[in-house]
Amino acid sequence: MSIGCIYALVALGFVLIYKATEVVNFAQGDLMMLGAFLAYTFISILGWNYWLGASAAIVGMFLIGNLIDRSVLRPVLGQPQFSIVMVTIGFGYIARSVAGMMPGWGTETYAIETPFSSEGMRLVPEEIGSLVIAQTDLSVIIATILLCAILYTFFTYTRLGVAMQASSQNQLASYYMGIPVKGVFSMIWGISAAVAAAAGILLAPTTLIDTNMGFIGLKAFPAAVLGGFGSIPGAVVGGIIIGVIETLAGFYLPPGFKNVAAYIVLLVVLVVRPQGLFGEKTGKRV
Repeated sequence: MSIGCIYALVALGFVLIYKATEVVNFAQGDLMMLGAFLAYTFISILGWNYWLGASAAIVGMFLIGNLIDRSVLRPVLGQPQFSIVMVTIGFGYIARSVAGMMPGWGTETYAIETPFSSEGMRLVPEEIGSLVIAQTDLSVIIATILLCAILYTFFTYTRLGVAMQASSQNQLASYYMGIPVKGVFSMIWGISAAVAAAAGILLAPTTLIDTNMGFIGLKAFPAAVLGGFGSIPGAVVGGIIIGVIETLAGFYLPPGFKNVAAYIVLLVVLVVRPQGLFGEKTGKRV
């Protein structure tokens, strides 16, 4: 479930951007990688407190996401969808290359000292069973729940959150109602990058940090499709389902099935229910 929560957070970034701009951001995993490296810089290199360094990395990625929309995506708006997708893929390659050339980062593997222990915690009395979970995994699950609660509260009860929802549903009507749609889109890219940074920080103790950790986005994409591309609750549920299926496949099935389990699920969902578990069927009059 903990690795599924990481998939859920990355998938959440996919969904937030797609709902607002109808753009599939294939660089979402690389934003997670950049966030993890920023946290490593603040915590391990500069020696900041873990919570301060993690918060600074999340804020930094929010600003970077905002800048990406303004400088990279906005100039190509109105172009064919394929062109915009290729821009996000190209940005992902550039991000990995820049991270590999940065002093103190490079292509080595790094770790972040966390206040959480890898020792197991017993969740039920020994007489009942042997349900044990590591503190690092429990912290991932709790952090995912808190982040989802914060995002739900933000989008439901704040003026800016409601404006973001309106912009994602009808850009032209939102513009006529006085909502700064371009600024809202930049905010959504910032939030998506911040969520990706949180996922990278939570994942760092488990898989460590390197320039290729962003490829986990390829596992989170099936999670977004499974839940329903455009559904925020679906992204969370889809991520957890993919994480559980992948882990069970690695334990019970022959070697190799773990790496393809997510994509097998993706193909099955596209055949049986293309709109996903929580998605809605849409149509366009032509």
